[in-house]
Amino acid sequence: MLPKKNRASTKEVKKIFKEGRSVSSLSLSLKYIKNISEETRISFIAPKNIAKSAVKRNSLRRLGYSVLRKNIKDFPSGTVGIFIFKKYQDDASILNHEIQNLLHKIN
Repeated sequence: MLPKKNRASTKEVKKIFKEGRSVSSLSLSLKYIKNISEETRISFIAPKNIAKSAVKRNSLRRLGYSVLRKNIKDFPSGTVGIFIFKKYQDDASILNHEIQNLLHKIN
């Protein structure tokens, strides 16, 4: 799991939905804003239409955070964003590849 200091707060998520830019891949969408702060904060959202069970949605988020933990240092400093699952994807290697592709799109 990603440390709490590296996850976006509820206020930041609302601001991202209002003002943020977005990039997409097959199973993930990234909405983000560049903030002045030094900390990079990223969160995951697994909508109910992707997985009906809360257990599956939580496992998706946990998998996303574990993959993101390896890639968080590659994000530009001050980036605040959210990854939104577009379809159910429980393969860590595919998620890692998609996160890296989205990372290259915002740099």
